Amino acid sequence: MKPTLLPVSVAVEGPTDEVVVRRILEYAGLTCGTVYGREGKPYLLKRLPNYNRAARFAPWLVTVDLDQDADCAPDFVRSVLPNPAGSMLFRVAVRAIEAWLLADAERLAAFLHVPCSRIPTHPDAEPNPKRTLINLARQSRKRIIREDIVPREGSGNQVGPGYTGRLIEFVTSEEQLWRPKVAMQRSDSLRRCVEALHTLKNETRTNTECL
Repeated sequence: MKPTLLPVSVAVEGPTDEVVVRRILEYAGLTCGTVYGREGKPYLLKRLPNYNRAARFAPWLVTVDLDQDADCAPDFVRSVLPNPAGSMLFRVAVRAIEAWLLADAERLAAFLHVPCSRIPTHPDAEPNPKRTLINLARQSRKRIIREDIVPREGSGNQVGPGYTGRLIEFVTSEEQLWRPKVAMQRSDSLRRCVEALHTLKNETRTNTECL
């Protein structure tokens, strides 16, 4: 009889992060439990101590963008969560969750209708992955992609009106499904997240078998 793995409680910055995390958990063979946060990075970090206390009793995955808050992810992690609970996975996308999407170059190029050669080879090294993705969309052969993702001139917005919806479509669409297995080959921060989830899965299985 297979052991029953506990669902993983999740906290994310927003809706795009949520679908990405759900996809990663699915790939890792874990079940996504209740999703918290979804109101931006400051909101999430303010509640991080509460999530960490809850992780003493059940598995948690919290993801945030590094942005420009530190030179490297380990420094940022130590500054905001110096004592993570045993079942807390606090993972940082370098420098934003869009880098993980850029890392599946073939699928993203097809989705944006741009040549694959224009997708950066090392997305974690991009200083602003969101801006990189938007600039790629500017070059799209499909007008609707440009209109949805690229901010309209004079609007004052950082992204287009359909930006979030398009990224969610990319991650969840059966035709253009984003592939964590492929993306983790180009994104070290994603690879570490997936490997940590596999470790959590094995530890959870072992603990359950001992009950």
